[in-house]
Amino acid sequence: MIARTVSCAVRGLGGVVVSVEADLANGLPAFTIVGLTDRAIQEARERVKAAVRNAGFDFPQRRLTVNLAPAEVPKEGTGFDLAIALAVIVCTGRALDLGETAALGELALDATVRPVTGVLPMARGLRAAGVRRLLVPVENGPEAALVEGLEVVPVPTLQACLRHLDGVELLPGPRSAFAATENGAVTDVADVRGQETAKRALEIAAAGGHNVLMLGPPGAGKTMLARALASLLPDLTTEESLEVAALYSLRGALRERAPTSLRPPFRAPHHSVSRAGLIGGGTGLAHPGEISLAHRGVLLLDEACEFPRSLLEALRQPLEERTVTVTRARGSVTFPAAFTLVAAANPCPCGHLGDGTRPCTCDPRCLAAYQGRLSGPMRDRLDLCVSVPRQPFGVLFAEDGVAGPTSAAVRHRIDAARRRQRERAAEMSTEVTAPSRFSVAADSHLNAALDGSALAIACRPLPAAVRLLAAAGERLGLSARAFHRVLRVSRTIADLAGEERVGEVAVAEALRYRAEASG
Repeated sequence: MIARTVSCAVRGLGGVVVSVEADLANGLPAFTIVGLTDRAIQEARERVKAAVRNAGFDFPQRRLTVNLAPAEVPKEGTGFDLAIALAVIVCTGRALDLGETAALGELALDATVRPVTGVLPMARGLRAAGVRRLLVPVENGPEAALVEGLEVVPVPTLQACLRHLDGVELLPGPRSAFAATENGAVTDVADVRGQETAKRALEIAAAGGHNVLMLGPPGAGKTMLARALASLLPDLTTEESLEVAALYSLRGALRERAPTSLRPPFRAPHHSVSRAGLIGGGTGLAHPGEISLAHRGVLLLDEACEFPRSLLEALRQPLEERTVTVTRARGSVTFPAAFTLVAAANPCPCGHLGDGTRPCTCDPRCLAAYQGRLSGPMRDRLDLCVSVPRQPFGVLFAEDGVAGPTSAAVRHRIDAARRRQRERAAEMSTEVTAPSRFSVAADSHLNAALDGSALAIACRPLPAAVRLLAAAGERLGLSARAFHRVLRVSRTIADLAGEERVGEVAVAEALRYRAEASG
């Protein structure tokens, strides 16, 4: 006798529907699971056996084969336990209403259903495949309920699941969804005293999605400014928030971020983070790294020159492509990585080079090695470079000091600039014949993502601006990439000013940030 249930595997940020087929045949008692599975799924044999027995059923003493199809798709994790147990029970002759129903969850030996990671992307994939009812662990109920058009049934135990499917004792729906919370790590820009140049750079970065490099002595406020950038970014849409939440679900990190929060994420990994932790990877199938958890938000590399150079170089392609592809022996997966990078660094290991308050004590060789961790190609990808000097006491503690506009006030200007970018992108969609490299990437309407013919159409600098850019390019030795990044930043500055064309003033301000990066 053959029985079928439905479950799901994850492939990158998408869900792959898996058909769980159980066949009971004559022969010596055996329990085999096939279908390109990992060790955790092979161990499900013991968990399912014990759970079925402790749920009050006799486990079949015949030859039992379970196939997870399609067989060419790699599968890992413990989320198939519940679907396998239901298929086994149906195989024994128990009739269950499993039409348009999928099951996710790990089984304990006492038949309790335990939570698993990645439920949100799997629920989205199952809904797209036509599944109407999803059985999930109680702890994963609120997460799965974020997907519209899906009946979510939180299952505490295997016995309760069977009673619900029989219609004897229906289970209640999921409890209240996660509360929307603000990221406690962010800072209001009004709390930063002084540093007007850096604040202006952050406003430009938030408006156009540009990357920032901040250089300054210890304690000057670089980290505080980076956290303020997260407060300047506009709210996410509901769909964007679900996309970000799906990435956190894959990492099992939804405790760190409420899925219903519309605020952009803010990530600040320590410089001891591994390559897999930063870029993505791990054993078996790849999992998203910090650059994907910062998708549509801010990634802060505090003390950037303390990061190994190999890690910084690994960021070069994601910064250009706004996605990251992780290749392993079992296949390749692609995760979104459209983040705004903020790199904060001291000028030297001791932090006092050019400070003026005390002499630098660094050995020249140590200084060269320290600064060399941020290579030329990496600096070339940072649109805005700003100096963050130490602020005097009078600025920090002036009683009559003006705090300046709040993040909410600055965000209004940023919203207006982004609205102009969206409108321009909609107009250009009919003019651009060659597709942009970022045409399918997240936030592809932002100036930081403009490329090719889209960049030429969007910028249209005035003649005086072209002459200034040409002269400055010769003096600074700008690369082709640097020329394009200056134009993108100039376009954002013009958008903040409400100007249709890129003028000389916008180019001059953009070149000032590029000159500091070149220096």
